Amino acid sequence: MHQPNSSSFLTRMGVIGMTPIEPVIFAALITAEPLLLIGPHGTGKSFLLNRISAVLGLESRHYNASLLNFDDLVGYPLPNAKGQIDYVRTPAAIWGAQTVFLDEISRCRPDMQNKLFPIIHERRVQGIELKDLVYRWAAMNPPSNDEDVNQAYVGSEPLDAALADRFAFVVEVPSWEQLSEEEQGLVIRSHGTDADIVPDPRFAEEIANGRHACKLLEADHTDGLVIYVRLLIELLAQAGLQLSPRRAGMILRNVLAVHAANSVLGFNVALQDSALLAVRSSLPQLAQGIKVDQIKVLAAHREAWKASQLKEGDPSLSILTERDPVRRVTKASAAESISASDFSSIVADALAALPTGGRHALAFRLIESAAAPRLVAAVAEQCAELYTIAATAQEVHESVGSKSVRHCVWQRIVQTLARLAPDVEETVLKTNLLCGLFSSNQLAVEEDVDRALEAWDRVNDGLGLPGQQEGRQVA
Repeated sequence: MHQPNSSSFLTRMGVIGMTPIEPVIFAALITAEPLLLIGPHGTGKSFLLNRISAVLGLESRHYNASLLNFDDLVGYPLPNAKGQIDYVRTPAAIWGAQTVFLDEISRCRPDMQNKLFPIIHERRVQGIELKDLVYRWAAMNPPSNDEDVNQAYVGSEPLDAALADRFAFVVEVPSWEQLSEEEQGLVIRSHGTDADIVPDPRFAEEIANGRHACKLLEADHTDGLVIYVRLLIELLAQAGLQLSPRRAGMILRNVLAVHAANSVLGFNVALQDSALLAVRSSLPQLAQGIKVDQIKVLAAHREAWKASQLKEGDPSLSILTERDPVRRVTKASAAESISASDFSSIVADALAALPTGGRHALAFRLIESAAAPRLVAAVAEQCAELYTIAATAQEVHESVGSKSVRHCVWQRIVQTLARLAPDVEETVLKTNLLCGLFSSNQLAVEEDVDRALEAWDRVNDGLGLPGQQEGRQVA
C-alpha cells in the first residue's frame, strides 16, 4: 500500500492513488516517448493524462479511438490549384496539437490502428510531419482473455504486436484494491471531474530538471546498463518473454529516465530498483493479452543485475546467457567458481526443461561425473531417482490385452531394443530406461518410446562433464 504524498508531482495535480507508477509517468514526460496506460474502467487513466496536458499548458487533442474516423484527425481533403491535397482543418483535427491522447485504443478498428501507427511511431500523418506534437499517449482496458471470461472486457482486443512495440512505456494503472484506505476515501470524496486548472510553469521546470538528470545518468551508467539489458533480454527469452531489439534500446532509456524521475521527485531509490520498475513498465506483452509472470521478470532482473556487476571474462556471464539447458549445465560444471547452490539451481532448471529420457540422461551422467558432489541434497536426490531407472535392471511383470495400447507400446520397445547392438553398455542403459518408463506408465503411446530415446541420445551428445566415468559395468 502507498500513502498519499501531498508533495508528489501527481498529487499536486489532484491525481490520487498513482504513487506506485509516478516515476514512470514522469519518465515518460522526460523522454517524450509514447505511453500506454492499461487498467479497468474508472481507474483515472483519462483523468491523469488530461490533467498533465492542462498543468503543462499544452494544446491537446483527446480522441475516442473506438469512434474515430480519419477525417476527425486530419480534416477534410480538398485539392488545391497545384493538384495537391490540402486539408480543411476542423477544431478537432490533429494539426497544431502538442499532446495527442488516444483513448480506448484497443477498441479501434484495424484500419484505423494502421493509420494511428505513424502518429505514435514517428509523429507523422499521411507522411506529413506533425512539428508541434510532443507527447503521444493512449489508454485501454485490459485486453480480453478467454481464460478469464468473467473479467474480460468484451471488445477490448489485444493490440497488434508491431503497434504495442511502439509504446516505450506500457503501464498498468493501480486498481481500487491497491489503494490505501486513505486514498480510497479521497477518491470517494472527490468530484471526479476534469475541472479547469491553471497551467503551472513549475511542472515544466521539474520535467526540464529530469531531462538534465537523465543526461548525467546516461554519462555515468550507460555502459553498465547495456550489459544489464543484454543479459535481461536473454533471461526473459529463456522465461518465454521474447523482446525485440528495438525494445532493448527502449528499456535502456527507460531505466535511465525512471531513475532520473525518482531522483527529481525526491524518492530515495537505488538504481537497481529503478531498473526493475522500468522493466515492468516496458513489456509490450501487457497490451497484447499475453500473460506476464512477474515472478519470472523479477528473477530475470535479479540475475541480470547480479551478472552485470561481474568482471569481464567471468564464466557466470556465459552461463547466464546460454539458452540450451544441457550446454548450460556443461558450462556450469566446468566453472569451479560457481557455488554449489547456483550449480544445483542450474541443474534443477535443466531437469525441469528436458523431456522424459533427456532428464534421465542428464541425471545419469551427472551422478557418474566429478560434478556430482557439488549438488545440494535435494537436487542430488532428484538426480539419484532418475539415475536409478537407467542404472538398475528393471523387471516388468504385467498382463496386457492383445492389440491394446499397452501391448502396442511394449511391442515397440521390444522392436526398438532388438535393433541395438547387444553386450554394449549403452544398450543396457536404454533397456533399463525403457522398461522403467513402461512400468511407471510414462510411455503412453508408441511414439513416446522413440521420443524418450531421441531425448536420451540428444542430451548424451551435448554433455561434456568433468571426470565422466567410462566403461562402467551395469547390472
